[in-house]
Amino acid sequence: MSVTLAQGMRRLGTPIAVLLGVVFIGLFVSSWLVNRDALRRAVETQIRAVTGLELVVKGHIDVSLFPGSYVSFHDVGLKGGGTEDAALRVDVLTANLQLLPLLLQRFEIADLMLLRPQINVVRQADGDTNWTPFIQTIAQTMRPGPDSQMSFSEIRIQDGILVFDDNGGHASERLDDIDLSLAWPSISRSFAATGQFDWRGQRIEGSISVSDFLAALSGDRSGLKMRLASPPLKVAFDGTVANRTSALMEGTLTVDSPSLREALRWTGQTPLGSGGFGRFALRARANVVGASIALTNVNVELDGNTAEGVMTYINNGRQTLQATLAADALDFTPYISTVRLLANGARDWNRQLFDLKALSTTDLDMRLSAAKVTVGPSKLGRTAFGANLRNGVLALSVGEAQMYGGVVRGSFGIARADTVADVKAELQFADVDLQACANELFGVSSLSGRGNLNVSLTASGSSPFGLAQSLDGSATLQGHDGSISGFNVEQLLKRLERSPLSRGGNFRTGSTPFDSLTVAVKFSEGIATAEDIRVENPTARITMTGTASVPSREYDFKGVASLLSSGSSSGFELPFVVQGPWEDPLIFPDPESLIRRAPAAAPLLDALKDRKVRSMLERFTGGGLRPAQSDDATQPDPAPSGSPTKQN
Repeated sequence: MSVTLAQGMRRLGTPIAVLLGVVFIGLFVSSWLVNRDALRRAVETQIRAVTGLELVVKGHIDVSLFPGSYVSFHDVGLKGGGTEDAALRVDVLTANLQLLPLLLQRFEIADLMLLRPQINVVRQADGDTNWTPFIQTIAQTMRPGPDSQMSFSEIRIQDGILVFDDNGGHASERLDDIDLSLAWPSISRSFAATGQFDWRGQRIEGSISVSDFLAALSGDRSGLKMRLASPPLKVAFDGTVANRTSALMEGTLTVDSPSLREALRWTGQTPLGSGGFGRFALRARANVVGASIALTNVNVELDGNTAEGVMTYINNGRQTLQATLAADALDFTPYISTVRLLANGARDWNRQLFDLKALSTTDLDMRLSAAKVTVGPSKLGRTAFGANLRNGVLALSVGEAQMYGGVVRGSFGIARADTVADVKAELQFADVDLQACANELFGVSSLSGRGNLNVSLTASGSSPFGLAQSLDGSATLQGHDGSISGFNVEQLLKRLERSPLSRGGNFRTGSTPFDSLTVAVKFSEGIATAEDIRVENPTARITMTGTASVPSREYDFKGVASLLSSGSSSGFELPFVVQGPWEDPLIFPDPESLIRRAPAAAPLLDALKDRKVRSMLERFTGGGLRPAQSDDATQPDPAPSGSPTKQN
């Protein structure tokens, strides 16, 4: 007789319903007949057998078999054998029971639930912690033996707190709102944990798996995989771990961050400056021994710069980073973009105070080499340089850099003294393009040619303006085969030789070529004194002396321009003055020397020596005319800044 599907389901469902009814009735009856004290003791025994820890119950105990099967202990402490202090404290520890063994009056734990546990870890100077005895107890309990088959599948932690105190390093950390699920190792001995927690205001999701949990607890080598992910930083490790005398980890380390600056701040570090340190990625073979991390086969990316090499990081109370890296191209513009020597939109030095705190937090020893280097507007060819930061003193050394068409070598140092920066620079520019060098270093665009520049400077201040005020040292320049744009001294001298008082033509046009250029300058407290400035070509020569104020960025030079009649003998000579700002100085000839060369105007100078004539002229000129003084009087400045008219 055929049976329909619906009839078959009804016939099959009837015995299943009867079986479930029997099970529920059995559980209901068992909940009244079970010995709750025996159940509680059985649960405590199983927890001690699996973990090796003993329960210290200070609160009440809840026992339920129907509808839920569990035992809950309130205000619980877990401690290892032979120890007086509890390894951790839990507000509520709930042991959920397996259903089928319970029908047979066997009490077996399915999993544990720890609500609001409080874990305190204290690390001593010798490396041991207050958890060392408990870990030894757990490892001893889990060793293979006739009683080692008992286990439960999972331990869940909800709303936990972990406090870590490092007495040796005088540091303390706290993890809040810990939600974890721990797959407790069974016969396979593998261990895994996944979950999330709060640290320093950020939610972190993590996972960890240990291939041989017993070996790891005993200090033997075991496989380890770890992942930590948060908005500022992601870290992954895949390798092995051991802990015989100290922690040892070997494997592949991967680090990724959308902003290294924010990640460093989050971890308690102070990044240098205020620019750069954006996108960061690192992948390397890591060897971790205690507080030291050695990285090989490093591939690191920062702000679009990619390099390869080796790195070492040590944190033994003071952080130290050592690295040797090579790259095809490096761009340092993001790190110097916020270092403004001049105030925005002005010709004055920036007076904003330096932030030097980062110089005292980390030690750095780095060697970098690159085929191309960009530093702001400067383009460098093959470059090798080093950076050393120790005890607040930063030293940059350039072994050799292809720059401005030549070679640059030297060093640059910054030492911190409270809020004051002590700066020292020693640089040698060999056979460089003077136009590119002078424009980028000093903002002077009127010079061209090739030459050698040596600079030795020291300064001390809390701002760029303070450095400019205290600048000491020297600078020398030897140039050749170039020109100075803005005027043609040969044409000017020839015109003034023919007509000293002529004002025709444009004086500030053209350029003055030179075969040789010599500049020797001494700096003292921000004042540059020109000891020797000479510009020479076959037909003309220029010599200058005077000073330039670095804080006010102004020239105050006097010079003589000479036409060379034959060989090195001088013909027509014209004194002149250079005054005004570095960006656009005034250059004008000495008017008295021009007047003396004019046949019709020369007697006027002699007449001005007469007091009566001078008094009469002053009435018409309002006292603005300054005649030449007698020969026995002190000679006035031939070209005061207010008297001459700017030539065109």
